[in-house]
Formats: sequence, C-alpha cells, structure tokens
Amino acid sequence: MFYNKDKSAVALCVICLNGQTCLFLSQMTSEKLPLPADGQRDQAEPGLGIEQEVTMETVRDRWDSKVEYFLAQLGFSVGLGNVWRFPYLCHQNGGGAFILLYVLLMGLVGVPLFFLELAAGQSIRQGSIGVWRHISPKLVGIGYSSCVVCFFVALYYNVIIGWSIFYLGSSFQYPLPWETCPTEGNRTVKECAASSPTAYFWYRKALDITDSIDETGEFNLIITGCLLAAWVIVCLAMYKGIKSTGKVMYFSSVFPYVVLLCFLIRGVTLDGASEGIKFMFYPRLEIWADVQVWRQAATQVFFALGLGFGSVIAYSSYNPRNNNCHRDAFTVSGVNFMTSVLATLVVFAVLGFRAKTIATECLYWNVIGMLLGLRKVMAMNKSVVLLIKVCDLLFLSQGVEGTGLAFIAFTEAMTLFPGSPFWSALFFLMLLNLGLSTMFGTMAGILTPLTDTFKTLRNHKFLFTACSCVVGFLIGLMFTQRCGNYFVTMFDDYSATLPLIIVVIFQTISVAWVYGADRFLEDLKRMLDRPVPVVYKYMWKYVCPVAMLGLLGASLLKMFLERPTYIAWNREKASKEDLPYPDWALAVLSTLIIVAFLPVPVGFIHSCLLERLGQSPADAEAGYMPCATTDLTPLHTLPPSGGDPSSFSTLLEENQDTRLQNGHIEHFETSVL
Repeated sequence: MFYNKDKSAVALCVICLNGQTCLFLSQMTSEKLPLPADGQRDQAEPGLGIEQEVTMETVRDRWDSKVEYFLAQLGFSVGLGNVWRFPYLCHQNGGGAFILLYVLLMGLVGVPLFFLELAAGQSIRQGSIGVWRHISPKLVGIGYSSCVVCFFVALYYNVIIGWSIFYLGSSFQYPLPWETCPTEGNRTVKECAASSPTAYFWYRKALDITDSIDETGEFNLIITGCLLAAWVIVCLAMYKGIKSTGKVMYFSSVFPYVVLLCFLIRGVTLDGASEGIKFMFYPRLEIWADVQVWRQAATQVFFALGLGFGSVIAYSSYNPRNNNCHRDAFTVSGVNFMTSVLATLVVFAVLGFRAKTIATECLYWNVIGMLLGLRKVMAMNKSVVLLIKVCDLLFLSQGVEGTGLAFIAFTEAMTLFPGSPFWSALFFLMLLNLGLSTMFGTMAGILTPLTDTFKTLRNHKFLFTACSCVVGFLIGLMFTQRCGNYFVTMFDDYSATLPLIIVVIFQTISVAWVYGADRFLEDLKRMLDRPVPVVYKYMWKYVCPVAMLGLLGASLLKMFLERPTYIAWNREKASKEDLPYPDWALAVLSTLIIVAFLPVPVGFIHSCLLERLGQSPADAEAGYMPCATTDLTPLHTLPPSGGDPSSFSTLLEENQDTRLQNGHIEHFETSVL
C-alpha cells in the first residue's frame, strides 16, 4: 500500500511478467485514511512488504476536443497583423511579388519552425521553460526569455484591444462621431478641417495625443477604463486555463471569418473595388532585389505564426501524444496565409472604393476651381495661378498601415457605407475578437511555463492568473497617457522583434545540434507512429538557422545605420511627421531588448556554475517541481499479456512509470515514484 503526503490511501497492484518486468497499476482514492501503525502496515501488506510515502501528481489538463485546440492555435496565430500589417506590406512591396516571396519563406522557414515547436511541446508535455530544460539545463533561459517577451507584448497588445472597445462603444451612434468635423461656434475646428474627421477623432478625441514622446500629458480616463475592461475579459477567459479558454475560442476565433466574408461580399460590390484589388495584386518582381523586402517578408512570417513566444509550445503540450502535429503545422499555416489573403482582398476592395470616392470628389473640385479661375481670367484680363490638388489613387493610399489603417482609413471608408454604424460595430467587434484570441495565446505563453515549473504557482493558478492581469493593467497605464501611443509603437517595434529572432535561433540550434536532429526525428517517429520526412533534418540544421541569422543581421543593420524614429502627430500642422527618438527613449528601447534576451546567457551561466558546484539545476532552484506530463491510454487498447514482457514495450520505455486512474493507464515521462 502507498500513501500520499496528505494521508490519502493509494491502492497498488503489481503485475509481474516471468519474474522479470513489473507493471505498476495504481488507483488513488478520494477519501483520506489515517496512516496505520508500523505493525499494521506490514500486516496489511504481507505479500508486498512496501512502506513508502509518495507524491501523486495530478493529470495534466487536456483539450476537450481537437476542434478547441485547432481554434486556439489558429486564434493565436491569426491576429491583428493579418488584417492591417500584411495588406500594407503587400501594397508597399510589390503586390503579388510580395505574396510569392511570403509563400516561399513560409515553406522554407515558417512551417519547419512551426512544426518544431508543435512537436517539442507535444512530445515533452511542458511549457517553454520545461521543454528547453528537458533538452539541456543550460538552455532553460530560452523559456524564460519567451515569457519576458510575451509579457512585453501583452502589455501593449491589450491597449490596442482597449482602443477597439472604445471604438466599438462609439459605433452605436448615428451619425458616427467621426463622420463630420465638430464646430466651435460657427466655425469648423481648425485641426479637423486641415486633416480629416476620422484623423481628428483618432488623434484628438480617442488618444488626445501630444506632439511628441517628450510631452507626457495626463492620463486618458476613457482609454484607461477600456484597458481595465480588456484585462477583466482576459482574466475571466483564462481563470480555468484551457478549460475556459477553449470554450471562448469557439466564438473569438470563428467570428472574425464571418465578418471578413461579410465585408468581402459588401466590398466587391462597391464602385472602385476592382481598381483596388488590381492595384493590390499587380506584381512588381524587381522588388525582390531589395534586401529590406526580404527582411519584412521574413519578419511577417515569423510573427504571423507566433514563433518564439512559447504559446505554440504551451497549446500543443495539452495534446495527446499521438496527435498528428505534422498535419497541424501545415493546416494552421495554410489557414493563416489564406486569412491574410482574405483580409487583403477586403482591405483593398474597401480602400479602392474610398480612394475612388475621394479622387472623384477631388477632380470635381478641381474642375470647379478651374472654371472659377477661367472666369476670373476673362473678367480681369490677366493671368491667375490655379492651385490643383493631387487626385492620384496611389497618392491617396500611401501610408495606410497599422492603426492608421484600422482607425483612420478603414473607418473613413465605412462612413460612406449605407448603415455605417452597423458596419462599424461589426468591424471593431472583429478587431476585438482577433486581439483577444491572440492575447489568450500570449498569456498562455506566460502562465503555462511558470505553472508547469513552480508547484506553488500551479496550486494557486487562479490567483496567479488574476495577479498577472492586475500587474499587466498597472504597468499598462503608461500607455494610457496622452503620449501612450508613442510607447505602443516603441514596444511593438523593439520589445519583441530582435529578442524573438534570437530566441528562435537558439531553439533551432538546441534541437538540431544540441539534442540532435536525427534523435529528435526518431522521437517523433515513435510519438506519431509514422516516419517524419528526413528533409526536416536539413531544414532545422542548415536552412532555418542561416535564414534566421540573415534576418537578425538585416534587422541589426537597419537599427544601427538609421537612427530609430517614430511617427508623431503635429497639432498645429494637423499632419503626421517622423521624429527621431530622444536619447532617453533610445535607452528605454535598448533596455527592453536587453531585458528580453538576458535570461538566455544568465540561464547558461547559472547552469555552468551549478555544475562546477556539483549541484543539479533542479535541486538548486527553490520551489521547482515539474508538473505531471501524462497521457491517458484506455485499458482496452493495451497489448495482450501473454507472458511476453516485450508485449508491453510501448508502455515500459525508458524513464516511464505507469499508473491506473479512471480506467486508464497514465504514462509519466518525467515523474518518478
């Protein structure tokens, strides 16, 4: 008989085969029984003579269905970048030529690295910290670095969700508040008249932005309230881990596709949509000669699949070991790409309509101006200078990127729709769900590795989740200042890009060279019960590291050769302008990069010091206890026990204990009785 430390009884059955191999089957009871006296223990178990206290670990959470897992993985990878960054990059970098380049890099780099993370999480059944500790204790810093980057991203990403909540609430008005310029007395507000109603509403009403990052300004109370609402939604959706998140994904991951299809059907019927789509996909192959285009395409592939965050590893760690993660890698990557193309069609159909409408109005006023000018010439009999506005469609679509696309250009186009409040509410509800599904994955990249690693956090998961959200909200208040948008830009550009590239380089080298690509492929063959194409060996060992090192080099060159700048809004000029970051801001963004990457060398040095002192990292780290990495196999699927020990070879592999719980055999890869 075994007993837990909480004095609950554990019934034990030992089946021995030919006196050589023993299969331990155990059933833990729910009631607590007093420990018998020493003599009574021997008397109760005369045949076994076993006296031992063991710690029975709980079964690892699992997805309730494959659909939940797929939607969660898809929801994390398909985010706001698919809607507002991919269309911009496609437009700026050669249209169809950029799409071909993106597909090429997706196949050569994206899918192999995505498959690597899926397979590592599913095989080792841990978060990012546990996975890299399992491969080598010296690499544990990779997991902590992923957690730090996820935390940085979560801070500003939830602010964008807060902006979406603000615009969603403002959409339930008719007419929309950004449809016309406000007036002061009998005159239109100068800043609005010099720009546009949508730009004025975004910069002055929503953000109330300062002229530069040096001017902090007071807190924006409305945006602060929206940020609080965003963190409350995240906390409520994640308080039970994947059990609650998985249910939310049925709506948050599916609803954006419904909205995109609605906008596509509406968009292609608009006047000017065909011009926008043609302009979008017209290929300019000469753009391939530009190194920065390759850098931007690789970066988009990198972020589109969520590589390096640890979220892909966290989600896949809740899968059964025989799940076909190889197929999942292609499915999720393919759907992700098709979503980007769908969003691009929608964006440029709508922007084509917007550009043609504005260009037509521009031409109309130019004609009126010319007629008035000719009238003056004829009346005064002398020359008159005519001011003609530029009405080019290309000019009207320049600079449509990121928040400018979502909160200015697209918002302006929707004011031209019949029933504009309905379409506006639909659009910002879509942005809200896209942001939340990505936010859930980002938080999973923080919570799962830490709860897997530290038993105290695992035992108080809800409290840890709530405290993380509170800390995130308090730090996020820096983004709700009047200059907060500039800090969002800083975090978006520098807190994740370089650290994640470095993390993925170390991940790839760790698996392909430290653990061994051949060994990893053999593990996957046993796990999936089918061979994995050997081409992945060369992808992981050579193609992916070289590509990622090239991306890292191009990013560093761009950073050092050009002083980092940000786009500011000048209130007097009522226009955007590029300003260089001040020295203190350069120090902040440098600190973000260093702090995010620092766990990697610190973890390596810490492990080397422990080795020299004769200690193992697990023993030296206070409170460290890896969670159970279990898989459940129904009893009726067990092989026959015809006296041949080899018939249980699949269950009795190295470092595996087995226990009976709820009519299943549990495989404990890392836990030892």
